[in-house]
Amino acid sequence: MKKAKLTSQEVKHIAKLAGLTIDSVEIKKFQGQLSEILDFIKILQKVDTRKVEPTSQVTGLENVFRKDQILNSLSQKAVLANAPNQKSSFFKVKSVKEKWG
Repeated sequence: MKKAKLTSQEVKHIAKLAGLTIDSVEIKKFQGQLSEILDFIKILQKVDTRKVEPTSQVTGLENVFRKDQILNSLSQKAVLANAPNQKSSFFKVKSVKEKWG
C-alpha cells in the first residue's frame, strides 16, 4: 500500500479551512500526522462492513424522556409564605442593576 504524503500546500489549505495560522515547523509536523491519519483511513476502508447494520449509538439506550404530566402547582400564597420580603404578591429583592457614570 502506498503511503499518503500531504504536501505543505495541502496542509496550509487544511489549516486555512480550519481558520488556523500555522508556521513552517507546524506544517512539517502536521504533514506527517495528517498523512498517518490518511494511511489509517485507507486501512479502515478495506474492512468488510456489508453485514454490519448502521447505528448511531451503541449503548442500547432508548428514549429516556418521560411523558409530560400536568400536576398541581403551589399557590402564590404558599410560594411567598417563607419570603422574607414581598410586595404586591411578588418577591421583593435588592436592585441588581449597576449604576453608570
